[in-house]
Amino acid sequence: MSKKIASAAIIAGAVAAAVSTISPITPAFAASEKCYGVALAGKNDCKAGAGTTCAGTSKVDYQGNAWKSVDKGTCATMKLPGDRKGSLTELMRDVPA
Repeated sequence: MSKKIASAAIIAGAVAAAVSTISPITPAFAASEKCYGVALAGKNDCKAGAGTTCAGTSKVDYQGNAWKSVDKGTCATMKLPGDRKGSLTELMRDVPA
């Protein structure tokens, strides 16, 4: 085997190994949806009602006007304490005074 062929084979192998470790790039929320009323206090992704800034500002567990990003299609089926359910729209339950 000539040195050119051997070098080409080594380079091709290195490129194949490098490419195999690259995962497809997808947007962070591509397969997600906003689910209101499922976040624990201080663990919301954003929107926690008037007077709050954004992520991590919910005051109570399962605050209805605070959302968490969840896998698409799972919001309404999440098991939560009591009779609570997640919602794709803002809720008025468990909102601090």
